[in-house]
Amino acid sequence: MFELDSRLHNDTFFVCDLSLSRVLLMNDSQFPWLILVPKRNNVSEIIELTEQEQLVLTRESAQVSKVMQKMFSPHKLNVAALGNVVKQLHVHHVARFSTDTAWPKPVWGNQPVVPYTQEKAELLVVSLQQALL
Repeated sequence: MFELDSRLHNDTFFVCDLSLSRVLLMNDSQFPWLILVPKRNNVSEIIELTEQEQLVLTRESAQVSKVMQKMFSPHKLNVAALGNVVKQLHVHHVARFSTDTAWPKPVWGNQPVVPYTQEKAELLVVSLQQALL
């Protein structure tokens, strides 16, 4: 059974499950920020997935990226699998704008997190679900 890292669980809202990955919304209202987590335990690198799973992850990442471009019209879309703090493989998809609070720096550690209100998070999750499923 798939186990999500507790830090990802605590810092995100569940959006949906795709064929390989769980889609999560990062709880920081300053940036449209989705995270794909392949539903595989004890995997920390993309190369640890099978070749078929790597292809599926690439397709799911493209799907999420297209949805984010359509929904948010960002200046730039940042996509990265970093994992320096959370070892479990996860791929960040962050819509960036030249007017956002961290621009042009990374979104990590440059400003305090601004959580969504429960209502705004729920509305965004529903919109994302409709676009992804």
